[in-house]
Amino acid sequence: MRGALVALSVIAGTLCAIPAAAQVRIKDIASFEGVRENQLVGYGLVVGLNGTGDTLNGSPFTKKSIEGMLERLGVGNLSGDAIKTKNTAAVMVTAKLPPFARRGSTIDVTISSLGNADSLRGGTLIVTPLVGADGEIYAVGQGPISVAGYSAKGNAASIVDGVPTVARMENGAIVEKEIAFELNSMNSVRLSLREPDFTTASRVAGVINDKLGHNTAQMLDPSTIEVQAKGKYGVPELLAMIENLPVTPDSVAKVVVDEKSGTIVIGSNVRIDQVAISQGGLTVKVKESYAVSQPKPISIGETVVVPETDVQVEERNTQFSVLQGGDVSLQDLVDGLNAIGVGARQTISILQAIKAAGALHADLEII
Repeated sequence: MRGALVALSVIAGTLCAIPAAAQVRIKDIASFEGVRENQLVGYGLVVGLNGTGDTLNGSPFTKKSIEGMLERLGVGNLSGDAIKTKNTAAVMVTAKLPPFARRGSTIDVTISSLGNADSLRGGTLIVTPLVGADGEIYAVGQGPISVAGYSAKGNAASIVDGVPTVARMENGAIVEKEIAFELNSMNSVRLSLREPDFTTASRVAGVINDKLGHNTAQMLDPSTIEVQAKGKYGVPELLAMIENLPVTPDSVAKVVVDEKSGTIVIGSNVRIDQVAISQGGLTVKVKESYAVSQPKPISIGETVVVPETDVQVEERNTQFSVLQGGDVSLQDLVDGLNAIGVGARQTISILQAIKAAGALHADLEII
C-alpha cells in the first residue's frame, strides 16, 4: 500500500516541479477549421496467399468478386464450381486523406480481411479504388502488403501471434483527386479548441490580438475563435504566425480515479476545505493446520487426519487526522493524504467521502 502512495507522491512531486501556468503553443491545443483529414474506404481482393485465403463456400462474396475481376480482364465463361482457389481473400481497405494532399502523392492504407481467411501474409492487393463519404474516388491502392502477425497450425494444435488478418501498406495508395479547398480564398479562419473553455478561448483571442492588432480575433464560444484575414498577410501566412504563439491554457479542477488499477490523478487546480479523516478497518487472519489422530496401542481403530482452524480478528486503532485545506498546492494535498498512512484503494474511498461531504472542490471522475 505504501509503495502505491510513494509512487503517487513522486508523480505529484514531478507535477509540482512544473509551473502550473505552463505556456503551450496554440497549435497544440487547437485545430484550424477545414484543415483536417478525410476518411477513405474501399473493397478489394488480396491474391497470392499460400492456401490461407477465403474458402469460397464460406465467403460467397469472394467468389463473386473473383468472377467479376476475371471477366473484366477478359477471362470469361467460368462457372462458379470451376473456381476453387484458396489463395484469394476479400478485404476492406481504409486510409486517411491528409489535408492539402495533391494528385500523385502517396498515402498509407490498412487492409482488413472481410471473409474467413486465416492469414494475409505474402499477399498482394489488386487495384482498389478508395472513395470518400461523397462517393467520389480520391485514391487507388495496389501492391504487396505487410503483415505483422502470423499463424501456424497442424492437425492437433495451432499458434497465432498478433492479428495475421490485418495488414498495412506504407505509401500503398496514390491520390487521384484533390479536395477543392483554397485557404487564400477565405476572408477569415476559425480555431477550434480541443478542450472547450471560456478562459482559454479568451486568452487565445487576446494573444492573437496582441500580435496582429486589435479586433483581429474574436471569441465566438468556449471552443471557437474567429480570426480575420487583413493586412499584408494571406491566410496561410496568418496561420503560420498564429500556431506558434504561446498561450497559458486553463482547465477545470478534476480528480480522475481508475478503480480497476488503483490509479489516481489529481489536477493542479484541485482544492479542498479543512477536513478531519479517520480510516479504520479489521484484519482477519485464518490459519489452517492438520493433526493426526491414531488409535491407542493394541486397539482396533484407524489413523485419521483432523483439520484445525485458528481465526484471529484484529481491529486497527485509528485516530482522526486533519487534512489541511484552503489555498494549498497539489504537493500539500498529496502530503496530507500520505500522512494518513493508507493505500491507494483507501485513498479512493477517502476522496469519494470528501466529495460527498462537499469539501472537495473539483470534479471527481471515476473510470
